[in-house]
Amino acid sequence: MAEAFAEENVLQVSHLVGGYSPRRPVLHDLDFTVRRGEMMGLIGLNGAGKSTAVKHILGLMAPQQGEVRIRGVKLEEQPERYRGAFAYVPESPVLFEELTVEEHLRMTAMAYGLQEEDYRERSEKLIAEFRMGPKRGSRAAHLSKGMKQKVMLMNALLARPDLYIIDEPFLGLDPLGIRSLLERLVEERERGAAILMSTHILSTVEAYCDRFMILHQGRVKELGTLAQVRSSRGAEGQSLESIFYGIVEESDADGRNA
Repeated sequence: MAEAFAEENVLQVSHLVGGYSPRRPVLHDLDFTVRRGEMMGLIGLNGAGKSTAVKHILGLMAPQQGEVRIRGVKLEEQPERYRGAFAYVPESPVLFEELTVEEHLRMTAMAYGLQEEDYRERSEKLIAEFRMGPKRGSRAAHLSKGMKQKVMLMNALLARPDLYIIDEPFLGLDPLGIRSLLERLVEERERGAAILMSTHILSTVEAYCDRFMILHQGRVKELGTLAQVRSSRGAEGQSLESIFYGIVEESDADGRNA
């Protein structure tokens, strides 16, 4: 889908080395972009470095080497522009327990500077799509985990940012919620948004993402379209899941033989 838009990198990660300790970096020379109108799947085992990479993009961790840019700027250059260009949905919902569903949406609208008319139109559509009408006045403390996840997703979609960073978005969602989310992500991609999505559900990644980045032990093992990844691995006709398992097994074997 990215080819429908002018070549424009929304997210640019350049030679990123990072982690919690300079002596033992978790990430090793990450170098990739996510363009307008593109959905990038971030794939890896637990401990592969996915969460660390996301924390660097969010600005929660500073690179040891390299840099991260969103819409051409680094966090330290223009903090408000940088932070205002993305929406983040974490794996575990984080809400204000005493606020209602509608109050969370209203707060997000204020944070992103939405006009009242846009807020009303978008919020009503999202509440209907995610079937949250009966819960719109409920406090977060009284919602199930799946409903809390829906509120997080609704807040992100309400903002319509240039970049979505979504970590395991399907956890806790019912089948209708998953379908609503995927349909909206496709709409946002068609609008020109860039989407970086991390998930373990590889069949969904393969079906919806334009490109894939396979991360293992903090290093990019493959980056590209499914056709490019298949060609790189000599795995014509194989599924993304099969290719991923092959990369993990190969790396583990190399580690044992080192």
